[in-house]
Amino acid sequence: MTNDKRDWKPATQLVHSGVLRSEFGETAEAMFLTQGYVYETAEAAEARFKGENPGFIYSRYANPTVDMFEKRMCALEGAEEARALASGMAAVTAAILCSLKAGDHIVAARALFGSCRWVVETLAPRYGIEATLVDGRDIANWERAVRPNTKIFFLESPTNPTLEVVDIAAVAALANSIGARLIVDNVFATPLMQKPLELGAHVVVYSATKHIDGQGRCLGGVILSDKQWIEESLQDYFRHTGPSLSPFNAWTMLKGLETLPLRVRQQSENAARVADFLAERPEVARVIYPGRADHPQADIVRKQMKGGSTMICFDLKGGKKSAFAFENALDVIVISNNLGDSKSLITHPATTTHKNLTDEARAELGISDGTLRLSLGIEDADDLLKDIDRALKAAAA
Repeated sequence: MTNDKRDWKPATQLVHSGVLRSEFGETAEAMFLTQGYVYETAEAAEARFKGENPGFIYSRYANPTVDMFEKRMCALEGAEEARALASGMAAVTAAILCSLKAGDHIVAARALFGSCRWVVETLAPRYGIEATLVDGRDIANWERAVRPNTKIFFLESPTNPTLEVVDIAAVAALANSIGARLIVDNVFATPLMQKPLELGAHVVVYSATKHIDGQGRCLGGVILSDKQWIEESLQDYFRHTGPSLSPFNAWTMLKGLETLPLRVRQQSENAARVADFLAERPEVARVIYPGRADHPQADIVRKQMKGGSTMICFDLKGGKKSAFAFENALDVIVISNNLGDSKSLITHPATTTHKNLTDEARAELGISDGTLRLSLGIEDADDLLKDIDRALKAAAA
């Protein structure tokens, strides 16, 4: 990457970075739907496998279209290296497990997506890896959880679904002091609103299914970090376990990245308007939105985020009955457990994304039967407000 490309603004990076053109000089990125690659001679194949001759060997290891997606994500995130995977959970699992062994210890914030908690609480211990969950909002909790064998810190910020915000720089400093690595799931913030690597995190993971594709089409994930960690810790795990992203999905993600700034800007503006609207309604018991001054960690939001979010969490008075009535009365906003889409999506975490947590665990996270998670799309905000107004009246009836 040349110096002038490093100086590009995100909107320009997301259109032009990482482009690999064939001899045909195509405008749109080419989709290389191939499993393997041909070598001119046996000697060339040997040199390729030895690493003496750069190039592609097998699309489970690397692929030209996937390579373009990885390079474009690196340019946006400010990372040295990336690996694209088949889903967000493939990325989370690989990032956590690739450098751990039996006897190691993970400290993770307890406010995690349900599948992420399963990886930390259930999967890792099956292989002799210990795990401790903490209330990530207080750095003292991280400090108390540290053991001599602590190797990984893991957190989401903002969290799913209650949009708690963790001080990434403080946790990163603690990780550095004990020789651990901090992995940050940055999905809710998007790479446009928060840069975990700049805040000191060592590894960033995304479900590219969300804002990066952002149009409900396909699954994907990505891990970004320094070149040394990717090559020494992640690469063998990635190569031998086979969680690679398909070229078709990588091509779709590339096209999604081109419009990411436009979509996130509109989504965030819609979210800010809807959050303010909900905060004034008597049917609503609580609104959590990182862009509002009443967010519980508003000072940290100002320090580490460039904007609010595309996401809102709110509680309706009347519990599950009111929440379901609200969802069922919506017309523009659709019920779905996905997020980051061009369409506005709503889900009831207690019965969907966080259903497998115990009642006690949900209560610890602030998830009640009246909690709803709203992902704002790019629709006209006035239409969204009318839709929500009608649904609130139905929920209170």
